[in-house]
Amino acid sequence: MDYKKPIPVKTQDNKPYWDAADDHEMMVQRCDECDQYAHPPGPSCAKCGGTNLSWQNLGSDIKGTVYTYIISYRPFLPGFQDDLPLIIAQVEIEEIPDVKILANVLDCEPEKVEIGMPVRMVWQDINDERALPQWKPIAN
Repeated sequence: MDYKKPIPVKTQDNKPYWDAADDHEMMVQRCDECDQYAHPPGPSCAKCGGTNLSWQNLGSDIKGTVYTYIISYRPFLPGFQDDLPLIIAQVEIEEIPDVKILANVLDCEPEKVEIGMPVRMVWQDINDERALPQWKPIAN
């Protein structure tokens, strides 16, 4: 595969998230001190500042609804020029509504996307080692 877009870098804070994505699963960071979920993951809880954090595997059947979105008609980063127009959405996870995941909505015409639209997470294999979470509309 010849992937020409930026590839997210794994850090000590997000490695479990991206390792799970590579296995087509979703992991979410959780504060063990205040029970708040955190995304994107970080070295401490955004709510209470606690550093006693753990990870919860949500598996591979991830559903949500579009919380907000934009439609990009310009490639702001290299490699996206063939994907335009591109729907970039923040999706509220059905199982954990406090968690919202930002990703592209694939296989959807821009005029069909709407707030509240049900979507399912899919993983796009971008090379032999990496996969990116994306969203696809759930057919009614």
